[in-house]
Amino acid sequence: MRSFLPTFVAIGVLVVLVAAGVGLALFVGSGDASPATAGSPPPAATAPVPPVKPGGEFGFAESRTTDPHALTVGELFGSRKVRADGKTYQLTTRRADKKCKNAVVGSGLQKTLTAGKCTQLVRASFRDASGKIIGTVGVANLKTSSAAAKVVKAVSGKKLEEYLKVLPGKDSATKFLGKGEAFAGGWRHGHYAVLVWFQFKDGHLPTKNEAKKLNAAAFGVADATVTPALESRSLTGKRP
Repeated sequence: MRSFLPTFVAIGVLVVLVAAGVGLALFVGSGDASPATAGSPPPAATAPVPPVKPGGEFGFAESRTTDPHALTVGELFGSRKVRADGKTYQLTTRRADKKCKNAVVGSGLQKTLTAGKCTQLVRASFRDASGKIIGTVGVANLKTSSAAAKVVKAVSGKKLEEYLKVLPGKDSATKFLGKGEAFAGGWRHGHYAVLVWFQFKDGHLPTKNEAKKLNAAAFGVADATVTPALESRSLTGKRP
């Protein structure tokens, strides 16, 4: 899933905890078991039942039907600096594409996004404080959860042929995005597919220990940016 040399570190699925409560029907009773008689006031109306949260692991975010509002760049990537696992990452550039195929590499992935009715793919790039670790995070808005799962499958191959297109910045570090080896892949959050590409600035092939650092950076940045926004949508079906 990389533009140059094929390095892939398997990505696990993030499990989002969705509140399990459902709407409770409220009943108003008269407190009198005897039947109503002529002249008696009519029985009190039953209070409206609050909407029941959709089933599924991701609540309202399981489908665009119950989570219809388009993503915004500010919603996902509103902070210029984020912290994850004690490290600081700086956002260097961000962008939203309505034509999702323009934000990925690989004909198979492009076709999967089109078939899944992808309406937008929002990306942002980050660098750590040292400028040695750089990466791009993207969120694709698919019609259904199953469509998002197919996108994740498309970027999970052993060969790096289908992946998120990096978004180079103009700074001294993220301008090198896409040149070299990288940790890449994705996971599903309801009808969204979160895609990542993280590498070292010089593009060298990471050792096993270095690959873990790229893994931690990718998940850390995603957890500090897109995850809270998508979790909020899971719970409400609305923008945070």
